[in-house]
Amino acid sequence: MMGRMASEETRTTTSTAVRSSAADQPQRPATHAWTTRLLVIGIVLSALNLRPAITSLGALLEDVRDGLGMSGSMAGLLTSVPPLCFAVFGVTAPRLARRFGAGAVVCAGMVAITAGLLIRPYAGGTAGFLAASALALMGIAVSNVLMPVIVKRWFPDRVGSMTGLYSMALALGTASAAAATVPMTEALGGSWQSGLTVWAALAAAAVLPWIPFVRQRGAGPAGQLPGRQEHARVEASALRITRSRTAWALAVFFGLQATAAYITMGWMAQIFRDAGVPASTAGLLLAVTMVMGVPLAFVIPRVATRLPHQGPIVLVLGACGLAGYAGLYLAPAAGAWAWALLLGVANCAFPLALTMVGMRARTGAGVAQLSAFAQSTGYLISIPGPLLVGVLYQHSGGWGLPIALMAALMVPQMVVGVLAGRNRTVEDEAAR
Repeated sequence: MMGRMASEETRTTTSTAVRSSAADQPQRPATHAWTTRLLVIGIVLSALNLRPAITSLGALLEDVRDGLGMSGSMAGLLTSVPPLCFAVFGVTAPRLARRFGAGAVVCAGMVAITAGLLIRPYAGGTAGFLAASALALMGIAVSNVLMPVIVKRWFPDRVGSMTGLYSMALALGTASAAAATVPMTEALGGSWQSGLTVWAALAAAAVLPWIPFVRQRGAGPAGQLPGRQEHARVEASALRITRSRTAWALAVFFGLQATAAYITMGWMAQIFRDAGVPASTAGLLLAVTMVMGVPLAFVIPRVATRLPHQGPIVLVLGACGLAGYAGLYLAPAAGAWAWALLLGVANCAFPLALTMVGMRARTGAGVAQLSAFAQSTGYLISIPGPLLVGVLYQHSGGWGLPIALMAALMVPQMVVGVLAGRNRTVEDEAAR
């Protein structure tokens, strides 16, 4: 069975002419190995590009506001655009993948990121800046959803390690953009336009590995052969994802961990600064929190796939989050480095959520639907969190209530994470 799957995967990367003349003949191992290596490169480069559009803007937000004459409320809206775009555009990814093939859609997503990053600094106003940002975020959204699908289809026996590699690259891209954007901007003459535009080069590099996969226009959401396309469509249409309790638990878990991550990225540095930590140190503490995701994002998915139930990992991550929030409340400056490390560990619920997406469905079609549902619903859930923290901070005059809210949200995150980690599949729960 695995041999036939490997042969089918190899045939998807050859030309139409070769498929028509040698459809029943296995490809040479060298061809399959070359395709697999190229796919791994594409996955890593794509993952590196899934957050710099957001974190590079965060590093230069004050300069962007001044340059565009952007109001404070508009800047607040700008911080809510990423999860909104992820929710709206991410749900379209399975349908696009069935029509054009997952590789073609991810390639188009990388093109959209490149174009958005090139256009937005020079769009000539707030409206143009928002529109170009939405273009880049659209590319990120569809790629977010399809990465677990591609991993499930091409690496069914290495879901944990490949998800770990992808998550590690994503965390590295996130931290790199946050830490390097300001120094690069200064090196390029101090123009915020140049500091934002430079990340388009990384996105353009990510387009290249996916070009050979664009030809798979007849492929299903995870790259199935045309002969299996109709079966995949029937299978996908028969799956009513909203009937699955596991799908809902995973969606809520994804949303609550995303809420915590966006609150951390948007407000943690300010919490430390208000506690008397120097601005430069506060920025470094935030970078440390994000960098923690690089090694742990590789380890956690590998451990998760070896366990029949991922609930214990959810509880450990949640306990780290609760300890970090308690520290921020009681002694934010005295134990700043410890709290930053603990919250960095807690934020690794993201790669765990991606791993569970691949484990809670048996088929490529199921993974596609579950990934779209969990991420789109989850990002919708995450939108109010950072805004609510800002409102509580403004009206209470301190960080007591916002930190209490963060800690309170961690409890239901742990509950639904345990439910999502049970050893079952959405096909069993949601099929007719």
